[in-house]
Amino acid sequence: MTDKTLGREELRAWLDKELDAARFRDYCPNGLQVEGRADVRRVVCGVTASQALIEAAIERNADALLVHHGWFWKSEDGRVTGFRKQRMARLLAHDISLFAYHLPLDAHPALGNNAQLAVRLGWRVEGRFAEQDIGFFGVLPAPTSAIDLARHVGRSLDREPLLIGDPQRKVRRVAWCSGGAQDYFEDALATGADLFLSGEISEQTVHLARESGMGFLAAGHHATERYGVMALGEALAASCGIECEFVDIANPV
Repeated sequence: MTDKTLGREELRAWLDKELDAARFRDYCPNGLQVEGRADVRRVVCGVTASQALIEAAIERNADALLVHHGWFWKSEDGRVTGFRKQRMARLLAHDISLFAYHLPLDAHPALGNNAQLAVRLGWRVEGRFAEQDIGFFGVLPAPTSAIDLARHVGRSLDREPLLIGDPQRKVRRVAWCSGGAQDYFEDALATGADLFLSGEISEQTVHLARESGMGFLAAGHHATERYGVMALGEALAASCGIECEFVDIANPV
């Protein structure tokens, strides 16, 4: 517990600078999405600004909510009705700010989802690929079979992944991009990887994996995107002295 407070605008400036948010072309606004009270002492962090996470923030008397998946996506209906009204009404009623960072949190070289996956899985980063360099590629500590790698990922992320391809194929080089990055399969193939890991897989990706020979590991959108916002919250607490708590709202996808 801490009595340290940070101004809302100071928090916005710290997050925007740390994540270099201005350099990204994204599908949603990054940064402060809903304005709450002026001073922030307690922050709740999570993957998605869902009703359940909002209720968790209210229960913890949070002043701000910090997430990877926020609101106002380009492809969405922008009208504030139904579940959108309910979510926003709860935030506004409790004067809680919503901060959201999408691609900036995927791409950060230390705190991002992909950097943190490398730390958690023990992979050595050698380079970047795909749109705005959000994908990572590198090598394993030692060659292993695709099936043994899948088991390691499942244990590390606490979710059984789906492996497409030869389970006995030796894997040394890997490429990865968290969340719904299955469309980067061909970019990953160009890195020379033996296997590509992402959160989701599409019907056509199965055929690409079978025909190209590069394995595909679908490890879960939510499961692969927990660790960036968790690390960001820890860095925020260490740097600014305010209280940050990560709340994991279970999601099987």
